[in-house]
Order: sequence, then structure tokens, then C-alpha cells
Amino acid sequence: MEAPPRKRGRPPKHPKVASNDSPKSRANSAFNSVKSPSASSPADVEMVDRGVATVDSKSVQRGRKKSAGDKVEGAASVKPSGGGGSPSDRELSKSEADDVELLPEKLSSRRNKKQSLTENENIVGHEHVLIILPKISSWQKFKANPGLFSNDNTRGHAPLFEDGTVGSEDVKDAPFMDAVVKVFCVHTEPNFSLPWQRKRQFSSNSSGFIIKDRRVLTNAHSVEHHTQVKVKKRGSDTKYLATVLAIGTECDIAMLTVSNDEFWEDVTPVDFGSLPRLQDAVTVVGYPIGGDTISVTSGVVSRIEVTSYVHGATELLGVQIDAAINAGNSGGPAFNDRGECVGIAFQSLKHEDAENIGYVIPTPVITHFITDYVRSGDYTGFPILGIEWQKMENPDLRKALGMKGIQKGVRIRRVEPTAPAYKYLQASDILLSFDAEDIANDGTVPFRHGERIGFSYLVSQKYTGERAKVKILRDGKVKEFDIDLATHKRLVPAHIKGKPPSYYILAGIVFAAVSVPYLRSEYGKDYDYDAPVKLLDKLLHSMSQCDDEQLVVVSQVLVADINIGYEDIVNTQVIAFNGTPVRNLKHLAIMVEKCTDPFLRFDLEYQQIVVLETNAAKAATPEILATHCIPSAMSDDLKT
Repeated sequence: MEAPPRKRGRPPKHPKVASNDSPKSRANSAFNSVKSPSASSPADVEMVDRGVATVDSKSVQRGRKKSAGDKVEGAASVKPSGGGGSPSDRELSKSEADDVELLPEKLSSRRNKKQSLTENENIVGHEHVLIILPKISSWQKFKANPGLFSNDNTRGHAPLFEDGTVGSEDVKDAPFMDAVVKVFCVHTEPNFSLPWQRKRQFSSNSSGFIIKDRRVLTNAHSVEHHTQVKVKKRGSDTKYLATVLAIGTECDIAMLTVSNDEFWEDVTPVDFGSLPRLQDAVTVVGYPIGGDTISVTSGVVSRIEVTSYVHGATELLGVQIDAAINAGNSGGPAFNDRGECVGIAFQSLKHEDAENIGYVIPTPVITHFITDYVRSGDYTGFPILGIEWQKMENPDLRKALGMKGIQKGVRIRRVEPTAPAYKYLQASDILLSFDAEDIANDGTVPFRHGERIGFSYLVSQKYTGERAKVKILRDGKVKEFDIDLATHKRLVPAHIKGKPPSYYILAGIVFAAVSVPYLRSEYGKDYDYDAPVKLLDKLLHSMSQCDDEQLVVVSQVLVADINIGYEDIVNTQVIAFNGTPVRNLKHLAIMVEKCTDPFLRFDLEYQQIVVLETNAAKAATPEILATHCIPSAMSDDLKT
């Protein structure tokens, strides 16, 4: 909530690939064009990976207006089907395509039988076989092992370099590859339309990787509403039952463990690297659709900034890469050229004008999640300052609010009533700095050399319950406060965190608490277009006035004689009961159960009212429950 809505733009169109545009066909074309090649003039080949399959995500970004065909999706594979590129498509990564030589060592006798290669050529050839290897460029600054090609047994392998980097062909034999696991999950989602029961279970496949202390990391959306989770190591035929230790909804990370000691034998945990820089090479490893074995895709870091996390409906630091991230890649690690994990694959951009735009969760976010679990024994979340703010780029605005020429900052628009900052900050205060980091007029702070980032990144590096020093300008005077940081308490929560949905039934009228999963269940993944305007306004702009406040609605009316005339009331907010404002669903249920007035009056949105005779309404409820096979008039959480 610290960052204002980000401007959206359309990515530039990429050239389309013809149906016959594959590595093999291009190689053949280049081969035909150089029937008599020489070592001094190799043919360059451009590689394009066409093995991309899309998948619909169950998570939709909160409050984001999007055009048709423009969506950011989580990449968990649900009921995978065949697809993907050919073996030749998958063997060569995109990064290798930037610099590729075509040099056949042996040609058939019909062509150049007498021609041979010099000892410096980077090709291993066989008759009628063309093998492409990456050219060693000067900018890479490495030295190949001089004894690499000393015999036929070592041919076909990329070199090991003195700086510790690993050639692309050696990835399959690297120790960190054995730490990547396949995650099998059976999900049983709640039925928000019929909250007294659950939906039919379904299965999904995703990826994960082993870290120290006998733990496995994967994505939160990969194990959401899990009934059973199993993991399988690379090259193994055994699936091991896993236990979910923690689920971080905001950061889309989950932590698992396996009790069977056999699972941890002969495996080396993954080491984490530092935050990568632009154009650093990354390799994404996982089990996407298109096959059952492990898959490797390569690319470079394209962008590093505060990114919208679709599953968590929040904004945290994210890394954009151009390596393909498909369904099933979710939870898989992204490695740098030293074999260190620099991120977790978790979502990709699907748009008709965009290709190979994937996102990984960077190591600062991963480290925060792990440290949070170690410190508290559970996941407590990422804290927020609890404000909405406005840019101060207009000079007249700065002058009117008393800012001096050298002062920079952002204007506070609103403060969350449930946030600790509510005691200290006010509307129209100018936020000058956070933890001694000066905030610019556009809300950014220095990040790295030549880079700036939204100041919400500084807040997200804190832990729940920690304090931050905030400097503000109020009425021309500079003030400083030490403010506690807490997690965000939304009026319409983005998740119910594995709990069954709450409900209360009276005379066939079903009352429920609104959440983002509820809206998605009622109106589909485009709920931000199709849901009632009043509910969307509450979702996007309303703030909780107390910690336990909920948005209570009449979900539906189970038709009976007692509720005749109210059948068409659907998803309408309950404002008050018998003149008392409704704070949450449990508050409403307690008031109704204890009511001794002759009539029950519910004040709804749009100035509607529902009135029932008290004794008749309570007497009719058991029969209606029996008719619809509903076990109880209220959910278990309302009974305590």
C-alpha cells in the first residue's frame, strides 16, 4: 500500500516465428549456405525457442485493470498435457544463441571429403552429424582447460573455467541439479458459493529445491489448499510424503520437509547467491509441461524492481528474466553461472505482444521468508508502514505545502486506522525519509549504482514488530518518530490462509464474509470487471476501522416460504442489524441468536431492508438446512 498504482504499458511487439523456424531448420539452412566453410568465416545462427505453452492461473492480480489477453500468471502445472518444443529446441538455450558457430569437422565424401578442421575449432563432428557448441568469446574472460579435448571420451562437454563458472553442457552434471525436486500436490479447495462443503479435489505438478536443515522450498500457490504433498528427486522412482512447514502468501513461497531419512541421502543443498545485476546470465531449472524429466532454460536478467506478486496481491522486489517459465516451473530455482540460487520462478507475463517475460523471487525476499520462519517458528509476513501517498513532483504543490527548495519527499494521503503509524502520522504530512534514507519526490530511494527503487522496498526488508525511524514535515516543521511496523490488515483479505470460509444461515438467507477468493469463486478470474461496483470499491479503497472488521454480505437466498420476495438478493452488503452496525460475521450471528425482538431487521446496501418475524425465521431454519443437506446453520469458527 506504500506504492501508488504503477503505470502500465504495452511491451513492444516481437517478430513472429515461422512454422518452420526451428534450430534444426536454421542449422540446415546455414549448412547449405556454407558448403565449403572455412575456419575464418563461421556462419552465425540465431536461435529461437518456440516450445512455449501457456496455462491459466487461479490467482488474479488484485485491483489491476487489464486488457484482454494481458495477464500475469503463476506457473504451477495443473493436469499437464503433452506439448513443448522438440528435443533440439530444449537442448540449446537462448543465451547460447547469441554466439554460435557452425563448423562441421567431417563432411560426407560426396561433399568435401578431404577437408579437415584445425585444432582450434570448437566442433566435435561425426559423419552426417552437425553439433553446435558455444563459441568462447573474449568478453567472457575465462580460460578453458587445455586438456579438455585430449581424447574422445571428453568430447561433447563444455569447458570448466578457472573462475568457477560452468559451461552450458555441464549443467546436467552439476551437483546443484540433484537438489531440484518435483512436487506433487493434491488440492481440495473450499467452495465459497456453498461454504459448507468443498470442491472436487485435483492434482498439480510443480518444482522445488532442497536447502540446508532438511528443508525444501517451492511456491505457495503450488501447495495452496493442499490435502497431500509428495516430492521426488531427480533420477528417482520414489515419491516421498512431505509436510508443509510454512506458507508465505505475500511472497508466494512455501517451506516443506520430509521425515524419511532416505530422501536426504546423497544430496547437496542449494547455496544462495547475491542479487544479480542486469544482463547477468540465469538458468531456470524445473519440471514444466512438455515432459516428465528435468528441464533447463537459460536467459539473462532484464529488469529488477518492485513487482506485483499475483498470488499475494502485494508488491515486493522482483527480478524479470527472459528465460521461458512455463506451467510446472513454479518453485524451481534460478541459478547464476556459479551454480548459486538467485531466485525462485513463480509467474510469467502472458500477452499477445510479449514473449519470454518471466519473473523470479530474488534472494532478499527468500532470505526474509526463511529468517522470519527461523525467528518466530512460523511465517508472520512482510510488514507495511500503513499509508497511501502521493508524488510531490509538481513545484507548486511542494511550495503550497511548505517544502523548501532542497527538501524532497512524498505527501501522505491516508493512514490505515489499524496500523501503528496511525498514532503518529496524519494526512498531508510530507514523508521525507525512512530509516535515514532520503525519499525522492517520486517515492524512490537509491538502490545500486545507477538504479533507484520504490521506498516500499526498505519497508519490506523489515520484520513484523520491528521499529523504523520516520522523518516527516508537518506545518513547516521537521519531526521524527520511531514507528512499529505490522502486517497489513485488509478489509477484504487476499487469502483465507487455509481456513474454511465462514457462513451463517437464517431462514434460508446465507450470510458470508467477502474475500478475494470469494469474489473469484463468484465472478471468475475477471472478478475485478464483473463484481458489483460497491464491492470493488470496498476492495480497492476501503480501510478496516478495527482489527476484526469484515465485509458481510447476503451471499444468496435458499428459497423457502419464509423468505418469499427476497430471492433476488445476491452479494449485497449488510450494513446493520436492528439498528446496530455489523462489525463482522460473528458479531452478526451473535446478535441474531440473542435477539428477543419480535422482528429481525437487516439494513442492506442500496437502501434495501430485509425483515423477518423472529420466532418464525428461527423455526424455519432447521427444515431448510435438511432440504439442502447442510450440516449446520453456521461454520465452526462462529460457534466458539
